[in-house]
Amino acid sequence: MITSIFLDASQWCRGLFKGTVHAFSTSTIKSLTALDMAASGALPVVDLAPFFAGDEGGIARATEAVRDACRTHGFFRAINHGVPAELMARALELSATFFALPDEEKAKSRPAEGSKAPLPAGYARQPANSADKNEYVLVFDPKLGFNVYPAEPAGFREVVEECFGKLRELGLLIQEILNECMCPPLGFLKDFNSDRSFDFMVALRYFPATEEENNGLSKHEDGNCITFVFQDDVGGLEVLKDGDWVPAQPVDGSIIVNIGDVIQVMSNNKLKSATHRVVRKPVHRHSFAFFFTIHGDKWVEPLPEFTAKIGEAPRYRGFLYSEYQALRMKNKTHPPSRPEDVIHITHYAI
Repeated sequence: MITSIFLDASQWCRGLFKGTVHAFSTSTIKSLTALDMAASGALPVVDLAPFFAGDEGGIARATEAVRDACRTHGFFRAINHGVPAELMARALELSATFFALPDEEKAKSRPAEGSKAPLPAGYARQPANSADKNEYVLVFDPKLGFNVYPAEPAGFREVVEECFGKLRELGLLIQEILNECMCPPLGFLKDFNSDRSFDFMVALRYFPATEEENNGLSKHEDGNCITFVFQDDVGGLEVLKDGDWVPAQPVDGSIIVNIGDVIQVMSNNKLKSATHRVVRKPVHRHSFAFFFTIHGDKWVEPLPEFTAKIGEAPRYRGFLYSEYQALRMKNKTHPPSRPEDVIHITHYAI
């Protein structure tokens, strides 16, 4: 089954991705694996090159590597993923230039009044009383007309929009791989998650740590399906694994991939939406995060492949995705006084 499915998928991918791909050599791949596995529980490395080459054996091995990574870590480092390294580097360079502008200049790119975007598109920074210390520019699919772009630096809009398109294409590939990992009918996830209008991307700058505190982004799990992160060389992203915080070390040209709560619920906890955070460093940190997500009107529940068909009880009750997103947003807008009252996906646990 896997050979026939991913032989077709590899042909589909070759037509989907265009442009320069950052190619990692065999020796580099071995070095990356050694780097990420040097510490106990560190991030697995998955080489996606077989999907572009039509290598049946390589596709099967890469799919199994994704399955294992999602079971044990919920995170992995993707290499040879189809997003040009030069494009990611340019995006980081331009975002750093933008964030270095005076506050009054950045404020010109704040979200438009009365926008119908699902989230405010444009520039913002965390409130002064927030535990998270960062500023960001949020964008949706350019075709939707929600985005507010800065006038400077030149080229910012074009590069960001190209990144958005490439990461969305990568999301479609990873979704197909997850479909094989989860074993529902062929194309199930593609049909279930066909509306791409809720995908969004964020360019972020984290402020330098102080002597008093270093929190950049509080520990959390992602509520969506799949998240991609590419970052500068500062570091700070950490993943919780077996009670220890594992750093997602910066590696030029690679992309950090993690699955979110939707996939964890659908897999009935077989695949893991991992807790992660960003710890600030003595200097500014720049990164991009792309959120591949589903429409709010989708009903989310464990799939039969992980419950009735294998004789296991569902671990979650079904829910409307928009309801869960509203609860997560309330965590931000009206933070509970007690940490145990923060809404997580366990809210729907049985």
